[in-house]
Amino acid sequence: MEKSKKHSSTKHELLIIGWRERLVLPKLGISGIKAKIDTGARSSALHAFDIKVFTRDTHEMVRFKVHPYQRNTKETVIAEAELLEHRTVRSSTGHHQVRPVIETIVELGGQQWTIELTLTNRDVMGFRMLLGRQAVRQRFLVDSGQSFVQSKN
Repeated sequence: MEKSKKHSSTKHELLIIGWRERLVLPKLGISGIKAKIDTGARSSALHAFDIKVFTRDTHEMVRFKVHPYQRNTKETVIAEAELLEHRTVRSSTGHHQVRPVIETIVELGGQQWTIELTLTNRDVMGFRMLLGRQAVRQRFLVDSGQSFVQSKN
């Protein structure tokens, strides 16, 4: 069966990314973080600790720390963002956790766009960040057999 031209041409306009990529989070001061591209996860998640919610003027804010590099606890970035909400997220192990949610800019493959990001302690996880399907939808095609297609390792 032949694919429609509209569907086919749209696919060709999307950049291909690998199952893991190095991302930039410029508003958070993170110049490079390895992320797992996880189309099985609806939302994106960032490893964060010492998470503190506070009020600035009339806005609820969140301040947190990030170790952006795997197996490196010396390099720490302190970031702040406006708190969008607290959201219940079901982890891959089936446990429910209430997490703070922020909105930030992500950069990959020469593109920048806004994503929602949940903050959680990912110390025991293989990647400091997950980029979920909402963040990549209608923007990229994921080649699960490739790594760092749009970024350097």
